[in-house]
Amino acid sequence: MRNKIVLSCSKIQKIYKDNNRDIEVLLGISLNVIKGERIAIMGSSGSGKTTLLQVMGGLDTVTSGSIEIHGESINKANENQKSDIRNRFLGFIYQFHHLLHEFTAQENVAMPLLIRGIDKSLAMDAARNLLKRVGLGERLSHRPPKLSGGERQRAAIARALITKPKLLLADEPTGNLDLENGRHVMELMLELHREFATSLVVVTHDELITKKMDRILELKDGFIVVK
Repeated sequence: MRNKIVLSCSKIQKIYKDNNRDIEVLLGISLNVIKGERIAIMGSSGSGKTTLLQVMGGLDTVTSGSIEIHGESINKANENQKSDIRNRFLGFIYQFHHLLHEFTAQENVAMPLLIRGIDKSLAMDAARNLLKRVGLGERLSHRPPKLSGGERQRAAIARALITKPKLLLADEPTGNLDLENGRHVMELMLELHREFATSLVVVTHDELITKKMDRILELKDGFIVVK
């Protein structure tokens, strides 16, 4: 079982300082995500869902506890090591696409491979092929402002999965889309998740997504509750 664990969170706490006041967000959360598993995290606004996702991915630090990704400690790593762990093991999808406006869709999707040191022609070929898979084969040279909201999110999915990560972290991936585009993006995300055998942790309020998950967890009062 141990070698199937992609993400391991042990007793993680996150406490923010606000002047002389402690704001307790996460209060000792322990969670394992196994290979290929799909988990939805729900909770009210301000419950700390995005904070949990960020500490899982090493984008924020924990106050205490430990987080391991594919057996490597990310909370004890320095910034360069964290960047390396994220590039090797993680993919991120956000509510807002966060594509770089000065680059084309193809260049945006190729970026994680280029950061990894992959030859540019190989990275661009891989980006082209994956963009075709997500229905953007005719939009390779378009920059984000020339893409629709649904197209931008499909490009963001391609960018997140270009490295075939062990774990995909998604924060309200359909939250900024209309119903039709949201459904298409969800189906695409789940299709590629299955194909690449990538574990998925998604923060969402979308019942269309939660119905497709293996586990639904609720973040409440700083703790995880199984729904």
